Amino acid sequence: MISDFIKGVSAYFKAFSLISEMRLWKYLLVPGLISLLLGGSMAAAAWGLSDNLGMWLQSWYPWEWGAGIIASVAGWIGLALMAIFGLIIYKHIILVVVSPFMSPLSQKVEERLTGIHTPNKGFQTSKAIKDIIRGLRVALRNITRELFFVSILFIFGLIPVLGWISSILIFLVQAYYAGFGNIDYTLERHYSVKGSNQFVKNNRWFAIGNGTVFLLILMTGIGFLFAPPLATVAATLEASKRLDNNPINSNSKGQADYV
Repeated sequence: MISDFIKGVSAYFKAFSLISEMRLWKYLLVPGLISLLLGGSMAAAAWGLSDNLGMWLQSWYPWEWGAGIIASVAGWIGLALMAIFGLIIYKHIILVVVSPFMSPLSQKVEERLTGIHTPNKGFQTSKAIKDIIRGLRVALRNITRELFFVSILFIFGLIPVLGWISSILIFLVQAYYAGFGNIDYTLERHYSVKGSNQFVKNNRWFAIGNGTVFLLILMTGIGFLFAPPLATVAATLEASKRLDNNPINSNSKGQADYV
């Protein structure tokens, strides 16, 4: 558990040097700008909507006594809710939108690791559409589960004694599904969606480690510019090592039972 988490985190340090060594900076520009624009837009929307949500929550309090305190608490709850759910929505949208860029990036890294190269056919519209459709399937599955777990944990977090535990668990759930999306850029070449689900489940702490750094980078603000490509390279570096030894892998491509 701890070992897998550390490997998921430490892969980011290797990713920096590999991006420079392989001159992969061109893969960072367009996805980075898309991520920054989407992240900025959603942050602004979340900030604006948090006031409305806070006022709606406050309206449920019928008494004048303590109304000021309730208004303040409702405001903070509204902001927290919008921040949490805004990050969830952003995370899954960006993983789908930049998939036509992240999949080739992941493939180049894997080719470097394995020494097996495929012919470069350039940008293909059909391939980009296929990547987006798969990304949507993964995102829709993951976002419903993530929203369910986070909602339950947030409700428990309103209990004072359980608040800090709930916050940690919410972060870990978000990290898991963020890592899932980053790892899937590698898995899509080896497994169907069902196979990818099982792979990540078997390597959940690696996914959490990858997603933890991804979320922390986003929290810097400027991290929206390079978090998706960096996380993709880091995920590919570690996921590629686990493909052949994975228990669900029945042949060299790992597709026999999951296509």
